[in-house]
Amino acid sequence: MKLLQQTKILLIGASTGGPSEIEKIINSLPLLENTLVVIAQHMPELFLENFAKTLQRKSPNPLICFEEDEVLQRGTIYLCKESMEVQAESCAFTKPSNKGFYNPDIETLFSSFVPLAKEYEVMAVILTGIGTDGSNAALSLSKKGARVLTEDAENSIVDGMPSAVRKNVPNAEAYSLEKIIEEIGEFCV
Repeated sequence: MKLLQQTKILLIGASTGGPSEIEKIINSLPLLENTLVVIAQHMPELFLENFAKTLQRKSPNPLICFEEDEVLQRGTIYLCKESMEVQAESCAFTKPSNKGFYNPDIETLFSSFVPLAKEYEVMAVILTGIGTDGSNAALSLSKKGARVLTEDAENSIVDGMPSAVRKNVPNAEAYSLEKIIEEIGEFCV
């Protein structure tokens, strides 16, 4: 199964300090028609179900804590419960053969979308967090034409992951969370 050509894909990765920022983003989203959203928030699986319920309460869009074999659908927000990757041929999620250090692993998830960045409009957003998770995948996505946004140093709660992306991706755009929300809103329409 392939997505419709006009589908847009928004990828969001976050760690320490991310839940409140993701909640602000989800609450600001318009009704998604041609966009699907995939989120990897470093968090123990035990807490992700409650996080998903919190996000769904204020969102006009369906939100799914996805499982293996879940197929991407436009107008839906997907929240990783564990490390996953998407298979470009089927647009379905599967468990990666090599699990990364983080759970869910942003690097693994974002890297799996690189083949789709040739066919679809993709925006990758790296929010607050310790470490470098997602920075190499952000570079790969950027090379395939995806737009990469990250928080700027002044506004990030923890600037590890955003800083790694800014250093690794020459054309990464660094903004405050408020400006990222604005850019996401424009992308999703």
